[in-house]
Amino acid sequence: MSDLPEGSRVTLEHDDVEIVVVNCGGTILAMEDRCSHDDGDLSEGALDPVACTIECPRHGALFDLRTGRPKTLPAYEPVDTFPVRIDGDTIKLEVD
Repeated sequence: MSDLPEGSRVTLEHDDVEIVVVNCGGTILAMEDRCSHDDGDLSEGALDPVACTIECPRHGALFDLRTGRPKTLPAYEPVDTFPVRIDGDTIKLEVD
């Protein structure tokens, strides 16, 4: 977990699904790296680690990293989130 300090993010791919993993104030969160409005890469957008939100760089839709739900338009559909478990210094995701 030391490789992902507070306020930082990393992207990874699992079975053709891109996932952004973010450290929000010491809480590790993971969600699909895809805006539900136009498939933009959320990992390239502005991150607010205090509010635990990320903004789509294409049209500005703001997503809650905890739930995957959009907080602003133009997105209105949520994106998938993934349970995170910390095992020592390793971050593990539950991806179905």
